[in-house]
Amino acid sequence: MQEKNNIVIIFAGGVGSRLNGADTIPKQFLKVFGKPIIVHTIEQFQRNENIDKIYISIVPSHYEYMKELVEYYHLSKVKGITKGGNTGQDSIYKALKMAQIENNEESIVLIHDGVRPHITQEVINLNIKNTKKYGSAITCTPCYETVLISETGNTPTSVPYRRQTFSAQAPQTFRLGDVIQAHEIERKINPEYKDIIDTCTLFKKHGKSPFMIRGNLGNIKITTIEDLYILRALMRYSEDMEAFGFLEKNKDLVK
Repeated sequence: MQEKNNIVIIFAGGVGSRLNGADTIPKQFLKVFGKPIIVHTIEQFQRNENIDKIYISIVPSHYEYMKELVEYYHLSKVKGITKGGNTGQDSIYKALKMAQIENNEESIVLIHDGVRPHITQEVINLNIKNTKKYGSAITCTPCYETVLISETGNTPTSVPYRRQTFSAQAPQTFRLGDVIQAHEIERKINPEYKDIIDTCTLFKKHGKSPFMIRGNLGNIKITTIEDLYILRALMRYSEDMEAFGFLEKNKDLVK
């Protein structure tokens, strides 16, 4: 019998071509403070009391290594690992289908980048809480710089009001049955997922209205070498604040 659970899909099927040195080591396996980035990411969900199961979609060349990491770091909530597909969305779909085997369609599924390790426990819990209430939750942060819309890349076509612009992050959270259904409809008409940059885009395309929640600003996606330096600083700051008992008082500073 399938169980109704709170589950996580960690997708890390890319190789990080925009990150220096990632032609030999995929960025999710680069180490920060002696531990691969993807392990830092998984551990955030491993220690959350509301998360029941974790499934990973990984770059095929490092499938066996990922299995070794799960065992070495005692990531007991990881219940399955699959090889990633041709695109990010294809990788997510493969993990969703794996999760579907043993989880009820009403299960809540948080879809998260393997290279976003600085997610907070508060944001994870908000995703679950609001998906129970609204059927979905898209982690977002306000844009603090002006966003330009340009058709040519040379001149602005339009300039939206900054107060109306947000940056979508992860997790992006849905009912398991709903998100699989959206994928299967899209795969029939657009098997390469052209112009589908994330699951929020997929849901919106099919007439859904995902619910937006506020994320933490430190929840950056590691894409460039500069991001690595920022991540190290954020993690060091969080460790120092926790060690000296100031984290709760200053928690807004790492958001």
